[in-house]
This record gives sequence, structure tokens and C-alpha cells, in this order.
Amino acid sequence: KMKAAMKASVAILAQARDSTVLSSSSPCHSRFATMGKLHTISRGYRHGTRNKFSKKFRSKGKPGVSRYLTTFKRGDYVDIVVDPSIQKGMPHSFYHGRTGIVFNVNR
Repeated sequence: KMKAAMKASVAILAQARDSTVLSSSSPCHSRFATMGKLHTISRGYRHGTRNKFSKKFRSKGKPGVSRYLTTFKRGDYVDIVVDPSIQKGMPHSFYHGRTGIVFNVNR
């Protein structure tokens, strides 16, 4: 007798789950009618870098010429600081603020 009651309740639950008709008296269940994801969350190359890749107050614009004329030698310790005004050749946000060693310099 107990097994028959459990089978009946499982059948009723399965039927209620599979039905797509929703009662109009309860609008809170309308969220169950949608199926699947509505959109995918984009995680681009600069995802989550709103503050990391923003320039400080009164320091906007392109970098000066001295920034490009610095010479580095093999074995020098350098800090990787991303300049957001130059997008070409920009490293990933993970490397911003890291310290590295120069290992290859074109002669």
C-alpha cells in the first residue's frame, strides 16, 4: 500500500514538472517557464580592469618620448606597468604590477 502511494505521488510530481501550463493566479512562478541560458556573460581581454587600466587624474593622454627611449640590458629587473592609452602590445591584466627580468634584447 505504501509503494502504491509513493508511485502515485512520484507520477503526480513528474506530471506537474513536465507541464508547461502555469496558473495565472501566481505570477511568481513565471521564472520557471524560461528554458536554458538567456545570454552568455562575456569575459573579454580587459574583463574586470575598470580601475586597474584607468589613468589617474590629470595624467590622461599619450606617454612622452622618454618613455620610448629608455634602454634596457639583459638581466635588468623591470616592473610591468600597463599604459591604457596604448592598446597595441598591451600585456594581460595579470602581469600589471609584476616584476620581471629582461632576457632578450635585439642588438
